[in-house]
Amino acid sequence: MKTAIITGAGSGIGLGTALMLRDQGMAVVGVGRDPDKLAALEAAIGDPARVATLALDVTARDAPLQIVALALARFGRIDFLINNAGAGSPKPLDETDDDMLDGFLDLMLKAPFRLAREVIPHLAPGSGIVNVTSTFAMIGGRRGGAYSAAKGGLKSLTEHMACEYGPRGIRSNCVAPGVTMTDMVRHRFSDETFRRNNVETTPYPRLAEIEDVASTIAFLCTPGAEMINGQSIVVDGGWTKTKYLSPRALTSRWIEEGGE
Repeated sequence: MKTAIITGAGSGIGLGTALMLRDQGMAVVGVGRDPDKLAALEAAIGDPARVATLALDVTARDAPLQIVALALARFGRIDFLINNAGAGSPKPLDETDDDMLDGFLDLMLKAPFRLAREVIPHLAPGSGIVNVTSTFAMIGGRRGGAYSAAKGGLKSLTEHMACEYGPRGIRSNCVAPGVTMTDMVRHRFSDETFRRNNVETTPYPRLAEIEDVASTIAFLCTPGAEMINGQSIVVDGGWTKTKYLSPRALTSRWIEEGGE
């Protein structure tokens, strides 16, 4: 039975991916910080023989060793690694202090680097790594700051791994979500500026749901994706690749600064 490690597995994209990989017949090692969410993941998987969970901070020094040890002890193999754990709400570079910089880089660049380094010796031909990045790894965006730095670094790391380990049959790819309707994001739609910046500039008639991103990750863990290596698959309804403005945005009345 093939086995996938998923970080940030207790909710959102990580949880959605875990359930889709279960449906593909895999065992799942779910990693997260919240034991209650991981218990809910175990219940959702519904088969104790196909799930193991580990509550820890993925930035901890011994986290990669613990994660790999659990996967091997429970299932005897590792076939896929999905580095999904992340955080949002960054600030512009000039408003970012060193603690925020270190926090974003530790969680979304250093932790995936260290976990991939620990996993790679155990991967056989036909296996793969999927790093969840962001549209902010693909284009410049306001307020990106340390988040953009971390996700852009993870994209470059993925491309290196595709070149270095592809000859061994190990594929490395990114999935780059746009704004996705997770619990971490949903509340931000009360901000009219945030809503306009995303809804009115996306040419597809809705924003991404968890299942849209999770299904893309799950596809990269199938034989059908065997020739996909070193790529970033963007799941954003065309936001990064078009200069779209909705009819509402095009017909909105412009108000000069200081006007009514």
